[in-house]
Amino acid sequence: MTIAEIISLLGIIVGLSLLIKMVMKGVNIFVVAIVCSAIVAVTGGLNLYTALKVDYMTGFVGFLKANFFIFLTGTLMGKMMEITNGAKSIAKMIVKVLGKDKALISIPLACGVLAYGGVSVFVVSFAVFPIALEVFKEADLPRNYIPAALTFGCSTFAMVAPGAPQIHNAIPAQILGTEIMAGAVNGFISCGVMLVVGCIILYRMVAKEKAKGAHFVPKPTDTFHEDTELPNGFVALIPIVVSILLINVKINGKTIAPIEVGVFAGTLLTFILLNKYQDNKKISGHVGEACKTTIISICSTCAVVAFGTVVNHTIAFPIIVNSMVNIPGPAIAGAAIGTTVIAGVCGSASGGLGIAVPLLAPAFMAKGISAMALHRTMAIASAALDSLPHNGYIVTVTNGLCNETHKDAYMPVFWLTVITPIIGTIVAVILFTMFPNLP
Repeated sequence: MTIAEIISLLGIIVGLSLLIKMVMKGVNIFVVAIVCSAIVAVTGGLNLYTALKVDYMTGFVGFLKANFFIFLTGTLMGKMMEITNGAKSIAKMIVKVLGKDKALISIPLACGVLAYGGVSVFVVSFAVFPIALEVFKEADLPRNYIPAALTFGCSTFAMVAPGAPQIHNAIPAQILGTEIMAGAVNGFISCGVMLVVGCIILYRMVAKEKAKGAHFVPKPTDTFHEDTELPNGFVALIPIVVSILLINVKINGKTIAPIEVGVFAGTLLTFILLNKYQDNKKISGHVGEACKTTIISICSTCAVVAFGTVVNHTIAFPIIVNSMVNIPGPAIAGAAIGTTVIAGVCGSASGGLGIAVPLLAPAFMAKGISAMALHRTMAIASAALDSLPHNGYIVTVTNGLCNETHKDAYMPVFWLTVITPIIGTIVAVILFTMFPNLP
């Protein structure tokens, strides 16, 4: 390595370290991303003005253009499920079907069904939390495990499963030209392993705490009440099923609808079927709120992706890619490791994918790995280290929604949303190495 390459590499390390540190401290992501991009540009042999004006903004606008309507329709779907209590009715139905003896796993399963249907993980968590509170109280389960149950169901096996209309499927599909059902067989097996292993871990952790005498201790802010009127759970489930079918079923070799169209159709169907459960006079306000949420959410991700675009143009970047491609072991392991590390630094699975797929995938495809295998492996890998303590979703659910501290609640979250997806990623790497040509 030359001196210039060493300086560039150090600049990338400093930029990434500062990014994660500042995000954890709560500094605005837009400020952090631009400052860190400037550091990477100056040390990476780039013209600062060009790096920010051209490279950074190309990455920012490119991600916005490609994914805005996916974010928007997903947020609208979530908002409609929220205001009609459709999400809550589906969750209650699942809890009721499973019964008290399976109360603990009913919460992540309910979250998983909604997340697989394309509903925003934030909306799912807020909708299911009151039900989780009642379930944990009824079964006398330690309250500090509620964040783990919610985040496990929302941000692991269902979020990255084949066919899910989530951004984590859309990003690799757009960049690699694959379908969101890419790597279906190996992908479903890997996600199934995540679900089973996670449920076992959750059961054992809670059983261990119960053996120590732990039980449900309510917070002063907890309220317990039954909703006066909820939609029928099966009726509320229809729009989700329709959305999944529209974006996955093929006619003459082509899917019926793109992700955005399929999810929007589900949103309209939710509005029609569950109309009596919401106030039509307030619908414009709800749509406006969903649009604001979309702008904030996608632009935050754009800022991180734009940082990655600047990194891509530095003189040290080819060295980084080469080290990932030549990691000992199965070739696809490098793609998995690179994706999960980048997602961890970003504190975002979608942000990590937005950086990793366009930067790393071409090098691995040049080694003969199929786009289908890369799509599914990188999607699954993105769900691991993204759930470190600084992740915005983890902070919101643990501290804001559940009113728990990281000290009391994060370790179960770590086991279920970091270790479990790592296991799923290892399974995916093994399967795609042994059976690369399965559909």
